[in-house]
Amino acid sequence: MRIEVTIAKTTPLPAGALDALAGELSRRINSQYPDADGNVTVRYAANNNLSVIGGIKEDKDRISEILQETWESADDWFITD
Repeated sequence: MRIEVTIAKTTPLPAGALDALAGELSRRINSQYPDADGNVTVRYAANNNLSVIGGIKEDKDRISEILQETWESADDWFITD
């Protein structure tokens, strides 16, 4: 399974946020989907989007929930210097 998250270029994020989000999201997804190890990509694009390639609808729904939880808890895991 491969997971791709795109963030709209118009969304202002601090330096290092994409890498930090990719790392935290990978950690959370891999705890429930070990076969997704290393297959989480986060990048800028024209629009916000979540793609789950090689998974069923229930997988996409759960990964969407994990993404939402990760985004909402950014104050807990994203530390800027």
